[in-house]
Amino acid sequence: MTVDIRVIQAGQMYRYFLRETVVGDGRRPARTPLRAAQEQAGVPVGRWTGRGLAALGLAPGEEVTEAQLRNLFGERGRHPYSDRIEADRLAAGDSPKQAFKAGALGRRVTVTGVDFVFRPQPTIYLLWAFGDEETRRVIEATHEYAIERVLAWIEDEVAVIRYGKDGIYRVRPPGGLVAARFRHFEARSGRPLLHDHLMLSVKGQRLDGKWGSIHTTALHENTVAASALYNELVAAEVCETLGLATEPRTVTPGRRPVMEIAGVPHELIRWTSRRSDQIAACLTELEHEYVTAVDDDGEPRFLPVVSERARAKLNQIAARKTRPPKQTARPLAQLREGWKASAILNSGVAADVITSLLEYARAAAAAIRARIAAVVDIGLAAVDVAATVFVMNDGGRFHRRHLLAEARRHLALVLRGSRRDPGLDDQIVAAAISTHCLDITEPKTVRGREAGYRLYTGRWSLCDLPARRRPTAPAPDPDWQPPADPGEPPAHRPSGQDAGEREILRIPLQYERAVLAGAVVRERLRAAATAVRGRGYDVVAHQQAAMPEQLLGPEPADLEYDDQELAAGRGEAIDMTALRALRESRKDVQALDLTADRLRCVQDAFAKAGDAARVRADRTGAVHPVRADGQQAHPQEPGPHRGREAGH
Repeated sequence: MTVDIRVIQAGQMYRYFLRETVVGDGRRPARTPLRAAQEQAGVPVGRWTGRGLAALGLAPGEEVTEAQLRNLFGERGRHPYSDRIEADRLAAGDSPKQAFKAGALGRRVTVTGVDFVFRPQPTIYLLWAFGDEETRRVIEATHEYAIERVLAWIEDEVAVIRYGKDGIYRVRPPGGLVAARFRHFEARSGRPLLHDHLMLSVKGQRLDGKWGSIHTTALHENTVAASALYNELVAAEVCETLGLATEPRTVTPGRRPVMEIAGVPHELIRWTSRRSDQIAACLTELEHEYVTAVDDDGEPRFLPVVSERARAKLNQIAARKTRPPKQTARPLAQLREGWKASAILNSGVAADVITSLLEYARAAAAAIRARIAAVVDIGLAAVDVAATVFVMNDGGRFHRRHLLAEARRHLALVLRGSRRDPGLDDQIVAAAISTHCLDITEPKTVRGREAGYRLYTGRWSLCDLPARRRPTAPAPDPDWQPPADPGEPPAHRPSGQDAGEREILRIPLQYERAVLAGAVVRERLRAAATAVRGRGYDVVAHQQAAMPEQLLGPEPADLEYDDQELAAGRGEAIDMTALRALRESRKDVQALDLTADRLRCVQDAFAKAGDAARVRADRTGAVHPVRADGQQAHPQEPGPHRGREAGH
């Protein structure tokens, strides 16, 4: 995820934020005023944001002062101007108790806020680091815009104030929320990492004017959906403004691909991910300790394989163990010069590519736009989303927020950096719930009756879905010795293999099974939709619109028929022809709502194109390889790479 969340508590946790986070993750000198410390660190001042500022006498974009932070986050949720309010009330003759109460925002709380960290995809902040001033300003502006959109979504759809006995009543904060935003430029390793800390206050005002506390559990539960929305928005705005496009790239084999800016070399991402290598080496050691740990009786303490949940926990431990100390913050201009020089010397990428990175990305985008149309079919997207969420959640039980996060990922994959109509993700979720999901909620509380907490499962059964397991790895070597220094780079391993995969057995990843589940459900839909003859062709056209060019069907092996007629009759040309027909029919719309009614107008074109292409394919004898599970085989996309600084 590119959005992280952490709780802010009054006391030591707040002092950590005031000492380091507000000054660019550097070390704030003792007794140095906040503004002076930010100027020394070369980072911009914090800014207030959110729709709830008016109720507190603040304005959007206003500078955040140390006194305001101390009152709102450090004094257990008091008014940012509580010092002034208390002094005025004392001057008016109120008692100290009355004056203190006048500066409070409801009850005093221990958890005073949450810290959201927003960072764009690595390829975006690489363009920000190596581009010219105009490119830098565009990316920073889109980064801020995406944060504001996510905050507005949280205010409208996520944040709730609990009140009454045991918090039985819940209400949206009608006036919005209050947050302080601080910008940072680099990671702990000194590599470029544009990111913002959004310190969101848990205080919100109800309709009756009373102040209550935002339910932080709801914020944690919707972090994945917020991350998917931020990724989609920042990529779309950057691509539309700078003329770029996105493509899916594999970070870890078997896991979900991430959407990156096309044309940015993998080697540059590897250059930024030095800490990822350190985490991978330490993770290998921890996994070996996990599977070999025994109790006092010599019995194994854990399972002999590493599950996804256990590996995620071990990865967090490895990240903490290898965490380097923070460096002294430097001005952005100085950082950009150092980054470019370091990348030219150490990344292995040619200097002209680094200095002209935007032009290379635009050339790659032009090739993608010429081959792949940004087409969204809500009905088919609902199939993909429901099938993926059904498999990715244990027991096939999920909530609406899971569908929403997956719908946003799906749109980012299909649209390739193009803007979409507002509310398209909600339409996909509504179609998935109404068509492919079964409500199994047993509401025993008020919370269980809320729309966001209703429990769903799939209407169809995937019990016959074949499991795609990795080849069995050899048993751990008892004489194996972990690296002496967790910070050493990991030893060379074959392409597509995780660190320590040869030594440690792991439970197969769920995303591969989810992809196969989507294919099975689509095949069933195609077989059942006999009333609409062209629907089957549209299914594949929709899928090819979401795929990079490397994942399209392979060329025929027989070169004897490699002529113009054969090029028009290849297996993938069946679907691309139909896709072009769709594209020509609605040139002014990039996100197409192809419901059953609208599909009838292009049904004949689909059927005609498919029949003609099948005749040509039969004449040429082209054969596509098929896997053992009956699905058409596609070559894996090359170039796995490590992700951002925190590791994947």
